[in-house]
Amino acid sequence: MRIVTTTEEAAWVAVEGSSVRVDNDLAPGDEITSRFKGFGTCFNELGWIALQKTSEAERAEVLRLLFAPDEMAFTYCRLPIGANDYSASWYSHNETEGDFAMESFSIARDREAVIPYIRAAQAASGQPLTLFASPWSPPSWMKFPKAYNYGHIVWEDAYLKAYADYFVRFVKAYEAEGLPISAVHPQNEPDSDQKFPSCRWTGEQLRDFLRDYLAPAFRHAGLNTDLWLGTIERGDVRGDFNKFILPTLADPQARAAIKGIGFQWAGKHSIRQAQISAPDLDLIQTENECGDGENSWDYAHYVFNLVRHFLDHGVSAYVYWNAVLEEGGVSTWGWKQNSMFTVAGDGTLTIKPEFHVMRHFAGFVRPGATVLRPLGRWAGNAIYFRNPDGLEVVVMNNPTPDAVQVTARCGSATITLDLPPHSFTTIAE
Repeated sequence: MRIVTTTEEAAWVAVEGSSVRVDNDLAPGDEITSRFKGFGTCFNELGWIALQKTSEAERAEVLRLLFAPDEMAFTYCRLPIGANDYSASWYSHNETEGDFAMESFSIARDREAVIPYIRAAQAASGQPLTLFASPWSPPSWMKFPKAYNYGHIVWEDAYLKAYADYFVRFVKAYEAEGLPISAVHPQNEPDSDQKFPSCRWTGEQLRDFLRDYLAPAFRHAGLNTDLWLGTIERGDVRGDFNKFILPTLADPQARAAIKGIGFQWAGKHSIRQAQISAPDLDLIQTENECGDGENSWDYAHYVFNLVRHFLDHGVSAYVYWNAVLEEGGVSTWGWKQNSMFTVAGDGTLTIKPEFHVMRHFAGFVRPGATVLRPLGRWAGNAIYFRNPDGLEVVVMNNPTPDAVQVTARCGSATITLDLPPHSFTTIAE
């Protein structure tokens, strides 16, 4: 049995519990999902740029901690199709106006940072990563207005066919690099009009594009890449399940075209409706909420609750956003965000609180795990897993200012241990 605890003052401390025979405060319950794909991160340009400012040894250690099989083993990872808000500047893979034949399509820009980042991660992992991708914006000439931010795609047949071909060429170009794309989502946050790369879609437009353009284009090209509906960023308060998900699920052809649905941010409030409406589809979390660049311990506890919420609602993967950023976490478009590591101007590397949160999960849980719903007094601050090799894992949060004594069942053992104030604890048996 392993038990590790992390507080703001001391990380990854091995502790012991006492064996007892009492009623459990915490025990594993029913299966939530047996299709867990893994944890991961997103390969963004600014992350790779930040890593270049560290020493070679520190860069190797960051990548080892994140991707090595005996460490956090991140395996299910995201990349943008073209620029996102953590790219160094705007770009798409074809900014030649009117090039409906996609003759100028190129992923040359990705060879500068995104692809080297992926290759370095794969080298640290020692195995291929599962990669999925989504655009933040189509090429600017395909939008109204003609800009990489705000606006929407021109809803005309020639543009939609060309845009579907754009996805096909992206997948083929990455295959040629030896980096197969397992799935694509048609749009990052389709209901967000942002100053950084973005594009608005309605639920009906997502349905029609998937059904009438993207699915036929992928079939014609003979691609094995799956299509997903995502990434959904709004919840059910305004009826967004009905606005952005139901149109695809209610259409037999569109539903048959997708393998799953991706959620991020307030999309977490629509997951339950999707789970009961489409139990045959995979659901994943696609982007961890990013904070404000302060990287506080309090926000780390908020991130724990995000992970617990998404897993408790049946997602089969959880993707952290920026693993590494320069100190302050400022995007090209001026947004400050958190990360697991920061790099100062002089190259000093610092581990941040959210690294510890993610390590308490990803340091033990492996792809293929079964996620189990916790039972008992402490169930609202815990989640269980059973790895393919039978190892049972429970990850617990103590968000209170006081030490809390918890009796937990894990594997064949039942133990009592003290959770320190404001701490994270993992038991593996």
